Amino acid sequence: MMKPSLTLRFCLTLAVTTVMGLAASAHDGERPDVEPNMLYAPLVYDNYDAVDAHAKASTNSQLYNLDAGDAWLQEAIDNSARVRRVRQRVMIDNPQLVAYNANRLPEAPPEGVINADPRQGMLTIAPAQVVVDDVTPPEVPAPPVHDWLHVFNASLQFTQSYISGNWYQGGENNLALLGSINWNCNLNQDLHPNWLFNNALSYKLGIATTHGDSIRKYMINEDNFLFSSQLGYKAVKNWYYSAMLNFTTQFLNNYKVNTRTMTAAFLSPAELNIGLGMTYSYKKADDRMFTLAIAPISYNLKYCRNITDIDPVRFGIDAGKHSKSTVGSNFEAKLLWRFNPSVMFSSRLYMFTNYEYVQGDWENTLDLSIGKYLTTQLYTHLRFDRSRQRDDDWNYWQFKEILSLGVIYRFATVN
Repeated sequence: MMKPSLTLRFCLTLAVTTVMGLAASAHDGERPDVEPNMLYAPLVYDNYDAVDAHAKASTNSQLYNLDAGDAWLQEAIDNSARVRRVRQRVMIDNPQLVAYNANRLPEAPPEGVINADPRQGMLTIAPAQVVVDDVTPPEVPAPPVHDWLHVFNASLQFTQSYISGNWYQGGENNLALLGSINWNCNLNQDLHPNWLFNNALSYKLGIATTHGDSIRKYMINEDNFLFSSQLGYKAVKNWYYSAMLNFTTQFLNNYKVNTRTMTAAFLSPAELNIGLGMTYSYKKADDRMFTLAIAPISYNLKYCRNITDIDPVRFGIDAGKHSKSTVGSNFEAKLLWRFNPSVMFSSRLYMFTNYEYVQGDWENTLDLSIGKYLTTQLYTHLRFDRSRQRDDDWNYWQFKEILSLGVIYRFATVN
C-alpha cells in the first residue's frame, strides 16, 4: 500500500483538527471559533521558494533573539514555513488548482453601492454618488490698508554718560535715569509711490544725581526735543524734489554745577532749519533704510528766548540779540540697519554752512534687545560748531556718550 504524501497527510490532519474543533464548539453551545490560516486562501502563484534551503534556515537558524522565552515565536515561524511549503507543493503537483498569477490578478471592482434585486437574484454595483454640500466659504475681510504708517518707541533706562567740558548745553559725567520717546509717521509709499512725506518726533529727558553740586540734588543732563519733516515728489527712480524742516530745542532749565548760572532753558537755545533741494530714499524690506537730503538753498534760525540769564553768544548768536538768521546750504543723511530682530543700528549726520562757518551733528545709536521689553543702548553724539567760541581742550568739537540699560515699549502700524 502506497504511503500518503506529505501534502495529503498535512491536509488530512488540518481537516480533522478543524472538524473536531467545530464539533466541540457546537457541543458546548458556543459559536465556532476558527483561527485564520493561509491554507484556507485560494492558491495564487507569486514566486518560487527553494524549499530545502528555506526549511534548513527555518529549523537550524535562530532568526530572532529575545530576552524572554521565544518558543512561541519559533513555533509561529515554523508553522508559517510549513504552510508556505505545503501551498507550494500543492501548486507544483496540481497546477490546475492555481486560479491566479499574482501578476495577472483582475483589478478590484470600483467603489460603489451594492444593490440587491431579489426577483432577478442579482447584485449590482452602482457608482457611489458624491454629494458636495453647497457651502459658500465665509468672506475673509481684506487686511486694512493705511495711508499713514506709524512707529512708536518709548523707553526708560539707566545710563552712564561722558560729556566734554564745552558741551553746548552743559552737563557733567554721571549716572542717570533716561527716558525717551520716538514717533515716526510716514506716508505709505505703496499707496502713494510718487510722494515722499516722512515725519519724526523725538524727545529725550535725562535726570541725574549731582554728587558735586551743593545747591541742587539733581540735574538735567539730557533735554532734547527734535522734530523733522520731509515732503517730496518723485523726480526719477529714488530721487525726489523735496522740502525739509528741522526744529530742535529743550524744555527745562539747566545750570552749571555749584552755581546759579543758567546754561539752557526752554527755547534757549532753539534752532530751525528749512531747506529746498533733492532727497534720495532707499528701502529694502523693513531692515535697511537710507535717506540723503541735499538742500542747496537753506534758511537757518538760531533763537535764545532768555538772554537775561543765558549768554546768547554760547549758541552763535550776537550779544544782546535773541536770534540770528543765516542763509546757506545743508544736507542730512539717515541710516537704519536691522541686522537681526535683536540688533539695530541707526545713524544721523547733519551739516549746515552759511559759507562763513560750519555746524554739524553726527548721532549714532546701537540698540541691543534682550527679550521683548529689555534693551541696551549705546548712544554717541559728536558735534562740530565753528560759530561758537573756541575751547582750549576740544577746539570746536563737542562730544557726548550714553550707555544705558532699561525697558522699552514698541508699537508699529503695518501695511
